[in-house]
Amino acid sequence: LIGPLTRSMAGKIFYDRVFKSFSRQGLMTTIGAQLGKVERGTCEIFLPYSDKVTQQQGGFHGGAIGAIADIAGGYASLTVAPEGMEVTTVEYKINFVAAFRGGNLRAVGKVVKEGKRLHVTTAEVFHVSSAGEEKLCAVMQQTLVPVNKSYD
Repeated sequence: LIGPLTRSMAGKIFYDRVFKSFSRQGLMTTIGAQLGKVERGTCEIFLPYSDKVTQQQGGFHGGAIGAIADIAGGYASLTVAPEGMEVTTVEYKINFVAAFRGGNLRAVGKVVKEGKRLHVTTAEVFHVSSAGEEKLCAVMQQTLVPVNKSYD
């Protein structure tokens, strides 16, 4: 429960917590991923198309798609983790349902179950065309474990 906080104040708290962790992610910086909307139990990540995230045929690489799905689900999980804790992925399963090139990717992670020892999340990754049309690209299910935060 968020008590007397307004939804926008609570959203800022969740965003700030996730942003502080996200900004430490070297891989996300390298591939150009961007943090989107963050609320309790959900997180959005954007990835623009570039030669840093393509495979040999010019489409988005599955590794890049998996990485932003993992991050979106992980940060959705972080929004429900106790203060002073981080989360780390212990496994995920991803299905790639369509290949795309150009445009952007938008990953949306959501918490399915938050427990004391394990969190389960899902993420959907959508391709967003230059015209703004969205099509499903991949779906992921993930298990995470809360761990002590090891940085300030």
